[in-house]
Amino acid sequence: MSRCPVPFRQIDVQRAIKAVRASGLDIARIEIDKNGKIIIATTTGTTPGDEIDELKALGKKHGYG
Repeated sequence: MSRCPVPFRQIDVQRAIKAVRASGLDIARIEIDKNGKIIIATTTGTTPGDEIDELKALGKKHGYG
């Protein structure tokens, strides 16, 4: 019997981790689905809602809205 093809390798995960750390983000969680998709959740950064609130505040500061 032959083995099933492996959807990801350890080096793939290591490269993804290295790239995230090089960008200055902290890793909260790593998920790998059955198809080999690597998902890395970070603990730092802003959410889209935060960015919208910041833009609204900036607009009010400069007399818009």
